[in-house]
Amino acid sequence: MLFSYQAKLKTGEVSEGTLEAVDRFSVARDLRSRGHVPLSIREQGNSFLNKFSRLSSLFSQVSVAEQIILTKNLSGMLQAGLPISRALSVLQKQTKNPKLDAVLVSLTNDITSGGTLSEGLAKFPDIFSTLFVSMAKTGEESGNLSGALSEIGISLEKSHALTKKIKGALIYPGIIFSAMIVLGVLMFAFVVPTLAGTFKELGVVLPLSTRVLVFLGNFFSNNLLLTFLFLILIFAGIYSLFRAKFAEKYIDFILVKLPVIGNLTKELNTARTARTMASLLSAGVSITRATEITQDVVQNSYYKNILNEAKIAIEKGAPFSQVFEMHPEFYPVMMSEMVQVGEETGKLSEMLLQIALFYEEEIENATKNLSTIIEPLLMIVIGAGVGFFAISMISPLYSILGNIN
Repeated sequence: MLFSYQAKLKTGEVSEGTLEAVDRFSVARDLRSRGHVPLSIREQGNSFLNKFSRLSSLFSQVSVAEQIILTKNLSGMLQAGLPISRALSVLQKQTKNPKLDAVLVSLTNDITSGGTLSEGLAKFPDIFSTLFVSMAKTGEESGNLSGALSEIGISLEKSHALTKKIKGALIYPGIIFSAMIVLGVLMFAFVVPTLAGTFKELGVVLPLSTRVLVFLGNFFSNNLLLTFLFLILIFAGIYSLFRAKFAEKYIDFILVKLPVIGNLTKELNTARTARTMASLLSAGVSITRATEITQDVVQNSYYKNILNEAKIAIEKGAPFSQVFEMHPEFYPVMMSEMVQVGEETGKLSEMLLQIALFYEEEIENATKNLSTIIEPLLMIVIGAGVGFFAISMISPLYSILGNIN
């Protein structure tokens, strides 16, 4: 959206101009970062278009995939010798995401006003992580911003790929399970009552399993809408529970302790820890600051606590490997051993990168194996359910045939 503003400069003069941003707060924040005092900020242009733009920017998000493309393209253009303001302007013209467009406009304004890229990125903590901002700042300080951006892109790409693989392995059985429930309810609601009516007309004595199915069929048939509303509420409740702060610790504990998912969770957090630390250390970030940033990257609360312990231990002069050695139930022995070797040889970032590559490959293999295990299990569950239903509904028919003979 386009905004016109009046702002008081450091000299006391009143300046007027226009800025493109997501909202008024972004304009005010941008002006204050330049040392100006905002006096008035107003939207410009067609009111309907402004409202539409506001809605589209509200619902649009900058995805991880878009961040990866942004870092790779920006790194490539900087490496080719393009000025950063020009590179950001080119990227802004290419994007179709209104939120990213506003972000790039803000970054361009910051650069042309004498600011740095990392300062501009820090204004959008909901989009750019602490890792992203810190590595960009380190790249600026070392004079290798293009290299730092390339490293950010690789780190984001690897993390995104791992998350996609795990989600892909778990979403498929989730969809099948949900479809089974919906089809089961519909079968009970429409098929079972018809068969139950036939049994009643013929005066058949029904076994217990059939009586249970008939009861469920009548209930679902009479309360079909209520049943689906109840199912929706259950799914919404489970989703809300997984996102709730109070349940975070318990869910994280369950994820670590589950037989198959537990190993996957440990490998994922180990890979993320190793890759993030390797990227930050190779970029020149201090080990205490790198550990602090890595806490934000790992998503499991237990791993956050361990990394916090590591930071405190390092500040007291303890080796980085010590904390991992103390928590073999979360970090595998290989992690502590290789980190120790890295500390002894002075090649900690290289060792951490090797750990990350190893566990990323392990996760890839594990997700493939998970799919091959889950599919037969689902078939067994579906077959058992269909078999129970068939036997329960067919057995009364055999008794009818017996009576005829």
